[in-house]
Amino acid sequence: MIEYLSNYLIEYNQNFAVLNYLTLRTVAGTITALLIAIFFGQFLIDTLSKFQFSQTIREDGPKTHLSKSGTPTMGGILIIISLLISNLLWSDLSNPFIWILLWATISFGFIGFMDDFLKIKYKNSIGLTSFQKIFFQSLAALIAISLYIFNFGTETYLMLPFYKDFIFEIGILFFIVFSWFVIVGSSNAVNLTDGLDGLAILPVILIAGALGIIAYASGNTIIADYLYIPYIPNSGELIVFCGSVIGAGIGFLWFNSYPAQVFMGDVGSLTLGAILGCMAVLLRHEVVFAIMAGVFVMEAMSVIIQVTSYKTRRKRVFLMAPIHHHFELKGWPEPKIIVRFWIITLLLILVALASLKIR
Repeated sequence: MIEYLSNYLIEYNQNFAVLNYLTLRTVAGTITALLIAIFFGQFLIDTLSKFQFSQTIREDGPKTHLSKSGTPTMGGILIIISLLISNLLWSDLSNPFIWILLWATISFGFIGFMDDFLKIKYKNSIGLTSFQKIFFQSLAALIAISLYIFNFGTETYLMLPFYKDFIFEIGILFFIVFSWFVIVGSSNAVNLTDGLDGLAILPVILIAGALGIIAYASGNTIIADYLYIPYIPNSGELIVFCGSVIGAGIGFLWFNSYPAQVFMGDVGSLTLGAILGCMAVLLRHEVVFAIMAGVFVMEAMSVIIQVTSYKTRRKRVFLMAPIHHHFELKGWPEPKIIVRFWIITLLLILVALASLKIR
């Protein structure tokens, strides 16, 4: 919206051209989302508390979590509203990349909202059934993938880090299946990680920043050529969206840091995971994203391993899954687990970014 306004104002004063600059709009979008989240966060928390939209604590979980009973949930609404307003103001709304991400935000946000609402209504931790959740997530992801194919054709390839010449066509069918797996898998992995105060949100912020750097590089012919990565026209605009995610995430962390005043809920975690996965697909850096999201992958794999082991051998590999609960039951304080997972994420992001040049 601001960009459209600037194009009009340029006719009267060329100085308004500064509003078109990608870097300025990224910074402005980040600050806008952050301020919205900070200023309206307490109001949302009070509203959620008033209507008793509180978290249901698992009775079989760590006993330290029982003290969190009654903490408002669905705080992810604050993240979604902040980044949506910020993007509507500062993004180039003629860019198809932005609309694909807006679709992912709204559709997965609605799925998460329904999941949270059912948990609150029936006062349990079930919500949507596994089939219902996967079905609606798959539908939303396939629509996002279809929008990508409609706007950018069927040039589908996979590239591996550390190898500059290892880029090959995977075909439209495998591309659709692989992209679906990345988006839906990322959505659920972030959802599984969101079990401790602030555990999921900071890795999301860090990964969004790293993907923003890749988006900027991919959309610049000189930088893309220097790093031996494919040039993707107009993909630089994604850094503005990443900035909004960062700003909204930091604003939410203000209230979600230990001890949390509000929980993200599925409305936030499913949405943020889908946004990151969708971004990775749009930038064609799915493998690099998997490296960055190692903590999310570890959390998801711990659940898969635990369930598989118990069903086949009637034995548990971990004291409790996801794996952050395993460390809690081992006696690690919650803040120590959170910060260590943050540190691991930062290290993995540095490795992933280094892979762009070490080719």
